[in-house]
Amino acid sequence: MGSFIGGSAYAMSHDIAEGMILINANSLKKFSPGELKQLSFELDKVQKEIRGDQPPQDDTQAIQKRGRKLSRITQAIQMINAAMIKRA
Repeated sequence: MGSFIGGSAYAMSHDIAEGMILINANSLKKFSPGELKQLSFELDKVQKEIRGDQPPQDDTQAIQKRGRKLSRITQAIQMINAAMIKRA
C-alpha cells in the first residue's frame, strides 16, 4: 500500500465523497500511475454504491447530499484522468 490518505484507496474514496479530502493537481503528484488507477477504480465503485442508494423523493436534504457526493467523485475522477494523461 502506498500513500493513500486514510490507509487504503477505498477509504480515501469514501473520504473524497464525504468532502473530508479535497483533491487537486498538487495532491495527485505524490501518487504513482498504478496508485492513480487504483484510486480511480475505487472512486468508480463508490460512485456506483451512491447511485444505487436512492433517497426518498420528499427528502430534499438527502437528495442534495447525494448530489454533492456524486459531484465530488466526478470531479476527482476527472482530475485523476487528467493527471494520468499529463504524465503519459
